[in-house]
Parts: sequence; structure tokens; C-alpha cells
Amino acid sequence: MTRYSDHIAQDRRLVILRILAEDRDYSVNCSVMQMALKGWGHGESRDVVRGDFAWLAEQGLVSVEALCESVHVAKLTPRGHDVAKGVASVPGVKRPGPEG
Repeated sequence: MTRYSDHIAQDRRLVILRILAEDRDYSVNCSVMQMALKGWGHGESRDVVRGDFAWLAEQGLVSVEALCESVHVAKLTPRGHDVAKGVASVPGVKRPGPEG
């Protein structure tokens, strides 16, 4: 049985990918992502956002650049775009519904 916290993490990772897919250059820093996630019902710390960035990077869904210790920028990869759109799936990321 999947724990509630796992469901939340999977949904949050999908939301991150969707936010990146909507951005003009497919990249967002951790501070802006934290604010955007809050608007989608995920009020998390910047540490959680950076942790998700690192996890998504390990899966090949984003690349991450550390501009300094506190500012990390995630950029969507083509594979991450496929997952955001539901064309591909990755365990640990919620699959979007057919409504998009």
C-alpha cells in the first residue's frame, strides 16, 4: 500500500514537470518553483523543492544548475516533457489524467 506522503510527492513532482513545460524556456529556479507549487496546493520548503529537483535529475527528467548554494535552476529534458504530457511514465511521478 502506498503511503499518503508518497502520493503527495508523486503529485508534486508531476506539478513541477508541468510548470517547467509551461515556462517559455522550460526552466525555473527553486524560489519561483516554491511559489508556483504553493498555488497548486503544495506548500513546501525550498529544501523539499531542491530535493525534488535532484530526484527528477536522477531520473533524467530535468537538469539542474546550482547558481549558488541557495539558488538552483531546473530545466526540463525531452524525457521530462514526455512525462509531463503523459506520453511516458516514471515510477515516483504521478501520471496525468486524460484531461491534461
